[in-house]
Amino acid sequence: MNLLEGVRTALLSITSNKMRSGLTMLGVIIGVAAVVIMVAIGEGANLQVSSQIERLGSNLLIVMPGRTREPGARTMGAFGSMDVLTMDEVQAIRDECPSVRAVAPEISRGAVVKYGSSSIQTQVVATTPEYLSVRAFTVASGSFFTEQDVQLAAKVAVVGQGVVDELFSGADPIGQELKVGQVRLRVIGVMGSKGQSGMTNVDDAIYVPITTAQKRILGTKYVRTIYAQANDAKSMGAANDEIVSVLAARLGSTDAFYVRNQADVLGAAQDVTRVFTLLLAGIASVSLLVGGIGVMNIMLVSVTERTREIGLRKALGARTVDILMQFLIESVVLSLVGGVIGIIVGIAGSRIAARVAGWPAAVSVGAVLIPFCFSLAVGLFFGIYPASRAARLNPVEALRYE
Repeated sequence: MNLLEGVRTALLSITSNKMRSGLTMLGVIIGVAAVVIMVAIGEGANLQVSSQIERLGSNLLIVMPGRTREPGARTMGAFGSMDVLTMDEVQAIRDECPSVRAVAPEISRGAVVKYGSSSIQTQVVATTPEYLSVRAFTVASGSFFTEQDVQLAAKVAVVGQGVVDELFSGADPIGQELKVGQVRLRVIGVMGSKGQSGMTNVDDAIYVPITTAQKRILGTKYVRTIYAQANDAKSMGAANDEIVSVLAARLGSTDAFYVRNQADVLGAAQDVTRVFTLLLAGIASVSLLVGGIGVMNIMLVSVTERTREIGLRKALGARTVDILMQFLIESVVLSLVGGVIGIIVGIAGSRIAARVAGWPAAVSVGAVLIPFCFSLAVGLFFGIYPASRAARLNPVEALRYE
């Protein structure tokens, strides 16, 4: 019996008992669909995290203060808890790091912002004009504050689209006055919408000159974050070394600060989501394994039911390998058909899940090929025992079987 004849015989056997064949494939369908959906969700999460990190800006290095520690204390504060970075360090990076193209300090604090009788809780982000290019931000209308505004600690602000929607009800805010604490700020621009960046919605913020925040709103000379943009991707390593050298000389120790490379942050985040994807796929694969056991059970039942048929085939000259191939092909066909249906269901299910949950789902070639190959392996593995049992039947005893 050749392969084509074996496939034809297997299909005839499967279609002769549609209900049993359908129930047999159901476990494989569910298993494959679950794997496709879980892998798609995991890969979607990876794309989402990568997109959020890339929104920070390009070729970016992030400098933050180190951890505070009281004399004699065993415990240390959280990273970023030291007050060591000032505008002097920002200027030093500008002047002494040739691999750095632009530098933007940032202070971010939650505050109540009022307009007329309305008020909202939002983020006040204090920075400099270079923030736009370093963080890849745009201004949708009006203008961003200038270097002169920074020098004069001008009472101006640029608002995010979320603030416009919540506080101004969609009206044009340019020229209007906001109140942050006891300080009145004139709105001069509206930021372009950017959405989520990391754990923060950057649209839900107002942006002010850093000196305005330090002198009029927050009363501090320290900055919490310094964003440094390297000249290009190849300059990232050199820029990192230059910043570390300059700040270590100024602050006396590398423990007083730490520098995070955007590529390192992206790599770490992708590693986490990759493990998350593998975990989801592993959990979903259990259902595919259960489906394989179902295929084996049904094939064993089929061997029992077709004992006389097997005896007759052997009596007419069918070889042991022919019987083995026949049942093995049936098992593989059941798994492959179930796998194809499962892939279709999985793709549809991942799209529905993405739409309902608002979570991205990316169906890649790997997300389809892996469960398909797994379903083929399941058919082979769990079909071997029933097929070998059928092939080993004695033709005389098989013909006498009732």
